[in-house]
This record gives sequence, structure tokens and C-alpha cells, in this order.
Amino acid sequence: MNEEEPRVGTAAPDFTLPDQDGRKHTLSSYRGHWVFLYFYPHDNTPECTEEACAIRDRFPEFKHFDVNVLGVSPDDISSHKQFADKYHLPFALLSDAHKKTAKSYGVVVKNSTFGERGGWFMRVSFLIDLMGGIEKIYDEVGPKFQVKKVLADLEQTQNP
Repeated sequence: MNEEEPRVGTAAPDFTLPDQDGRKHTLSSYRGHWVFLYFYPHDNTPECTEEACAIRDRFPEFKHFDVNVLGVSPDDISSHKQFADKYHLPFALLSDAHKKTAKSYGVVVKNSTFGERGGWFMRVSFLIDLMGGIEKIYDEVGPKFQVKKVLADLEQTQNP
């Protein structure tokens, strides 16, 4: 991540993206609530499935902390729908097919042949606070450990 990309303590870039049911989600509409925004490469890949299922399995804990979970990948709405239905995911999967949101968060990996058009999303997550600021960035953890770390951070943030 470089200088112009979001950092802890800065405002999270706003966006509007459709979910697996075609409903639009705008980040700024979640003000007053915590948001766990996680970017992932693709639906139905081994690590992405492990990550989504780890979040699903601990989803009641996210709800306990009043956290909205939003997954983002470049996959289209129908792929997200199939993925969410197959694994019974109780949270929104957002389609960023044009990679505009991922670029604003600095999570697009460039492909040497096609540049950003051929790139995929890094597995990076953001914990966004009640005012829309970036509280934490998770960029070097495995899928299952990440969920454990996020919930521990929420516990510490909400019960200092």
C-alpha cells in the first residue's frame, strides 16, 4: 500500500456497490455502525471459501458487536449469489467488477501483462469505525486467524 491509500486514522473511501441480491450498499450509509470490509480475490477458491466460512461461523459474534460484514471481490452478482447460497453466507458480498473501490483501497494487484485490468484483489480487510474512519487494517494474516484477530480487536475497542 502506498502514500495515497487509506491508512489507520484516515476516512475510509466511500463507495456504492451491488450485493449478491442486486441491492446497493453505500459505505457512508453505515455511519453509526462498525463495518468489517474484507476484500478477497474470487468466489469459490479454497482460501476465499475458508475465509467466508470462518466469518460465517463466527457471524453471531460480529452481530453481538453490531458490526456489518461486507465482502468485496471482482466477481459478478450471479457468482456472489451462487457462492453465498452454497455456503449459507449471512452477509453481503459486493461486486466490484470495475475494481474502482478496490483501487481506492489500494488492494488491486497489477498483472504484468494486463496491468490493473488483469489484476486481482489482495486479501486485505479494514475495520471501519462508527464515524467512517479506518480503525484497523489486516493485511498479513490467514483467513481463520484474521477473524479471531478482528473479534479480539472489537472486544478491546468496545470494552477498553
